[in-house]
Amino acid sequence: MCDRFLLNVVDKCVPLYNIQYRLTTIVGIKTKEGVVLGSDKRASKGFFIGSKITQKITKVDETLAVAIAGQLSDAEYLVKVAKAERRLVELRRGFPLSVKESTRLIANLAYSGLKNYQPYFVELLVGGVDEAGGHVYVADMSGAITGEDFAASGSGAPIAYGVLESRYNIEITNEQAQEIATKAVAAAMERDPGSGNGIDILTIPNLITVVSNPKKEVKR
Repeated sequence: MCDRFLLNVVDKCVPLYNIQYRLTTIVGIKTKEGVVLGSDKRASKGFFIGSKITQKITKVDETLAVAIAGQLSDAEYLVKVAKAERRLVELRRGFPLSVKESTRLIANLAYSGLKNYQPYFVELLVGGVDEAGGHVYVADMSGAITGEDFAASGSGAPIAYGVLESRYNIEITNEQAQEIATKAVAAAMERDPGSGNGIDILTIPNLITVVSNPKKEVKR
């Protein structure tokens, strides 16, 4: 007998999260010019297509965005709370959080849910830029985070990784990464029943540092 988080498949208890809540494809790519995130637009209710125009990439601000795989309501709540907490921390200390610190904030929220026996059924790709450049992190329901040059999640991830592995290099530009992300998600849509109905791409460019020149004396 399987509990509510498990599904009985051929006399085996398989995590329901793996079957029902990750029917999607999201990708993230770090470039020398910033970060590119991509996703499909299909939202599934079990094995039923609930929506064909779902926005799975959410901007936190101009330097940070999150791509969502998993239960949409859980992901939206996590991002909303993390956005507010991130702003409070920035106001208290007087300078912005790095991408890793922002990802850790989201992961800590996910971990608190797991420890309270109310897990958030999500896996997130956090992409953003800070003074050190572009970053892509994977955060899951366990609260763990890993930094990657590129990453994919969702039921279409194994297919998307085939494209990412074959085409990625550390010198790619944002424009090249957009093309790779589009091809990776498109490949997953061809074979994965949980992915489809179009592709969204979001690009976050690196921060531009402006160095002001000393004022010259004006002779009168």
